[in-house]
Amino acid sequence: MRSYPTGPAGRAAAVLAAALAAALPLFAGAGPAVAEDGSPDRDFTIEDPRITESSGLAASRAHPGVYWTHNDSDDGPYVFAVDSRTGKTLATITLRGVGEPRDVEAISIGPDGDIYVGDIGDNLDGTWDHVWIYRFPEPKALRDATVTAVQYDVKYADGARNAEAMMVHPKTGRVYIASKNEDGGGLYEGPAKLSAGAVNTFRRVDEVPWVTDGAFSPDGKRLTLRSYFSAREYAFENGRLGEDRSVAAPFQGQAESVTYTADGSALMFGSEGESSDVVRVDVEGGGLEGGQEQGKPSGSPGATGEAGDEEAGATGAGKGGAGVGAAVVVGVGVLWFALRRKRGQG
Repeated sequence: MRSYPTGPAGRAAAVLAAALAAALPLFAGAGPAVAEDGSPDRDFTIEDPRITESSGLAASRAHPGVYWTHNDSDDGPYVFAVDSRTGKTLATITLRGVGEPRDVEAISIGPDGDIYVGDIGDNLDGTWDHVWIYRFPEPKALRDATVTAVQYDVKYADGARNAEAMMVHPKTGRVYIASKNEDGGGLYEGPAKLSAGAVNTFRRVDEVPWVTDGAFSPDGKRLTLRSYFSAREYAFENGRLGEDRSVAAPFQGQAESVTYTADGSALMFGSEGESSDVVRVDVEGGGLEGGQEQGKPSGSPGATGEAGDEEAGATGAGKGGAGVGAAVVVGVGVLWFALRRKRGQG
C-alpha cells in the first residue's frame, strides 16, 4: 500500500506523486499495446474489477503468459491468475489454513514451483512484531479453486519494520525481504529453509534504497528493486548485492510491483488501481554489461519488436516522452508551490 514519510518532506512527496498521477493520463498515448498476434508477455491491462490494488506480480512457471497477482489490504486470502494476452482472470485461488491477511504486498515463485505470498506490509513501521508468508503449489490447471497453504511466522533480527518486497531465489529457494524506509531500507535474508513450526528470523545482510517491490531473474544472478519513480538491477552472488545499474522503469500512478518474464528477457512493471496497466521493459542482453542505462519500454525506439514498426514506435515514443515531460513539469511546479507556501507559513 502506498505510504509516505511524515513531515514536510513526506507531504511534498505525496503532492508530487499525486500531480504526476493526475498529469500522466492527460499526456500519455492511447494505452498499453497488446501484440496483435496474441503473443504473451507484452504490455497488458488487468481487466478484473475485483483487482483494484495489484501489489505484486509473479510470472507463472507452469503456464506461459500468465501472471499471478493479489490485492493489497482489505481483501481476503485470494490470489489471481491473469492472462497477459487478454488481461482476463483465468483463475481465482482461495487460500485455506491461513489467518486473515493484514497487508499482502508481494508474491514470488520458488524453484520447486511453489507460490509464496508475502503478508509483510506494516505502514505503521513496527506495530506488528511478526508478519507472515503463505506458500502453496502452483496449480497445474487454471480454474477457480481452494487450496491449503502453509503459513510461516516471520520476525526481523533487528526489530519490526515495514516491507513491500519479498523475493524467493529461483535456485536456492531462500527467501529475501527488502524493508521500506524513507532513509533507505535493508535486505533481509531468511533461513535456508522456512519452518512452519517455529519463528523464522530474517537477518539484515545489505542496504537498499526505498523499495516497493523486487524480483530475481530466472537464473538468480540478478535482482531488480523498484520504487515509485525508479528501478535498479543488481548483480546477485552468494546472497549479496553487487554491481548495480539503472533500469528504465515506466512512470506509473501507484508503482507497486515488478517481475521478470519467465524467460528473463524483460521486466514487467505493475501498479495499483482499477484497470491497472502492466508494462514490459526489455532487458538488453539479459545482463549487466556496459555503463549505459539498461532496459527500454517495449514500444520505444530500439526496443525489440516486429520489423516495420520502427516508425510507429518512434512516433509513439515521442508522444510518450512529451507526456512524461509535461507531467514532470506540472509535478515539480506543484511541489515548488507547496514548499514555498510552507516556507511562507513558517
